[in-house]
Amino acid sequence: MVGVAGQIVVRRSAEFTLDAEIAVEPGGVAAIMGPSGAGKSTLLAALDGSAALTGGSLAIGEQHISANGRLDRRTAGVVLLDQRPLLFPHLSVRENVAFGLRAAGASRRDARGRADEWLARVGLPGRGSDRPQNLSGGQQQRVALARALATEPRLLLLDEPLTSLDPVTASDIRTMMREQLADTATTTILVTHDAFDAASLASRLFVLEAGSIVQHGPVREVLENPATRFVAATAGLNRLVGVAAGGAWVTGAAGSPVRLRAADPAPVPDGSALVALFRPSEVALCAGEPPEGGWPTRVDRLEPSPGGARVWVRDPGLVVEITSAELARLDLAPGDIVGVAVPPEHVRLLADPVPGAARSARGFADPAPADPAPADPAPGAAPAVARRAAA
Repeated sequence: MVGVAGQIVVRRSAEFTLDAEIAVEPGGVAAIMGPSGAGKSTLLAALDGSAALTGGSLAIGEQHISANGRLDRRTAGVVLLDQRPLLFPHLSVRENVAFGLRAAGASRRDARGRADEWLARVGLPGRGSDRPQNLSGGQQQRVALARALATEPRLLLLDEPLTSLDPVTASDIRTMMREQLADTATTTILVTHDAFDAASLASRLFVLEAGSIVQHGPVREVLENPATRFVAATAGLNRLVGVAAGGAWVTGAAGSPVRLRAADPAPVPDGSALVALFRPSEVALCAGEPPEGGWPTRVDRLEPSPGGARVWVRDPGLVVEITSAELARLDLAPGDIVGVAVPPEHVRLLADPVPGAARSARGFADPAPADPAPADPAPGAAPAVARRAAA
């Protein structure tokens, strides 16, 4: 039996076409991540029937859609839950959850009974007579999930459902969602910008960039082995592309190469494209001469962070995390010359999985990064590393 599978092709304009292949086993949970403009909304539109396919095919359960076809959400059993709960304000909480059941033909008594069961499952027993406006945002999202799952859909689409919640509430809802999704036979596709959501809720991750799936696999495997800078930033890692030379990672002009060594030598022959991965917090940064094994570079920009600041440097472009004390001591400003180094025990070297990725290896691999700073990684999302090296 098919959960969701297809080569989804949707032409949005002369400049953008989505062409993404996905497959999710029945009852499985998959996450979709990608930068803004990658095509995530278009993919959801194809999956919920809002957009017709212009090519390829799509199967959800026993319903098959081919080119120029549009999914019938009701007959396919597809439910979409987005950032806003979208509850009916004139109905009680119980009536909101029972709405889909009644529409499917359940009696009023059965629908109300099942609604109360679902409210208890999502942590809201005894709240059935309340109106949505009397609930908090987190409670409303619980009701929305209960309403979505009560009808036992074949496919549940979650469009960044936790974005509007505060971190504590989001964590509680995430835990509840994981428990409830595990207890259903519903196939789920989650669109998120948060690696915590992907790692907590999904078993597989699809990364969408410029309309194509650029990487997919088990969530932690993808986050530990990022194929693009977006995935690396999502996992909280710097990702630099260079070439292998003498067991190390090398990039830069002939007269001033930058070299990174790791505890384990490069897994590819000299001259092959090579990726270096390390956390921003494991980069040593100092004023004046660079630390041993380091190189001089220039500060591109700074951004305050809860623990101090994130510092973007050039040639090669990477992000460094420093503490509040270091920020005060170094007194950094854009344009300052600083020294950076990454201890070998904190560097991981991988063969570059992206064809043609070595095209910049003879020069600096990346300009000053335009990507967002690497986010805090999801639990277990990337290899454990020791504490930050002292500057």
